[in-house]
Amino acid sequence: MKELINKLICERTLTEEEFAALIDARGQVRAYAIEQARQTAQSSFGNKIYIRGLIEMTNYCKNDCYYCGIRRSNRNCARYRLTQEDILACCDAGYPLGFRTFVLQGGEDGAYSDADLCAIVSAIKARYPDCAVTLSLGERSRESYQRLYDAGADRYLLRHETADEAHYARLHPASLSLANRKRCLYNLKEIGYQVGSGFMVGSPYQTSQNLAADLCFIRALSPQMVGIGPFIPHHDTPFAAMPGGSLELTVFLLALLRLMLPHALIPATTALATISPDGRKQGILAGANVIMPNLSPADTRKDYSLYDNKACMGEEAAEGLAALKAQMREIGYEIVCARGDYEG
Repeated sequence: MKELINKLICERTLTEEEFAALIDARGQVRAYAIEQARQTAQSSFGNKIYIRGLIEMTNYCKNDCYYCGIRRSNRNCARYRLTQEDILACCDAGYPLGFRTFVLQGGEDGAYSDADLCAIVSAIKARYPDCAVTLSLGERSRESYQRLYDAGADRYLLRHETADEAHYARLHPASLSLANRKRCLYNLKEIGYQVGSGFMVGSPYQTSQNLAADLCFIRALSPQMVGIGPFIPHHDTPFAAMPGGSLELTVFLLALLRLMLPHALIPATTALATISPDGRKQGILAGANVIMPNLSPADTRKDYSLYDNKACMGEEAAEGLAALKAQMREIGYEIVCARGDYEG
């Protein structure tokens, strides 16, 4: 199997069948991929780790995805929305700490019009012109994406979740389609955003072939950012009793993504840190180069509960940045104060 790793390093892609075979590999093959991915990331970025300030602006969502704790049908979720002033206060707190990218994330909440969102983006850019604004607000029309881009948004995160139509249908209600999700991603790229996609690892009913299809889709899309994390069940969803995804497989897939996309911005996600105390470190050592500490108001963080036991305090919080820097220094990396734009 090492020959497939070497082929991926040289050609930056494999066939779906080759990816599926590789995903099933264990032991030395995974260790070799992780070592090669670490070297690849260091060749592209040195020992630099970029930070993004995550602002979870609303946990209202019109959708009813079967895996998500803020799904519309969850009557036990304490809902909230941040105002423009709330969001700017988060940025005001984050800027002196060194954050030069702010990520506005939320459910698909119709209470914010395009005009509202454009005003928020414009206000952030006016106050902090040296900062990037990333949005992660779900599926929208091309016209909406264009308006937000024109208002100053730089990047957009939209995980495709799974590239297999049948698998997608088992994770989402019939109102949502993989075709539309992909259409949104290509619209974002055409408009000019730096685009991020990604998928869950170990989601219900997922197979190695599904994961291979995910890798092939990402290779075709060629996004500037890729975010993956283990599936973690939420107790108020239809998947509450399903097993979670594994740390080991997630870290291995991070490594494969790094070998495939040497210059991509790849986070060591909160979900990794949630399932293991050293999950973030393992992600960085497998080629990840972005961390997204939480800048949201402390009293709303627990309510943005996509999955159970989400890590949102300590090193996961913006206030814990000193501890996070120390944690990265322990493994030979340095958090830098920079926008961290894609430079492929």
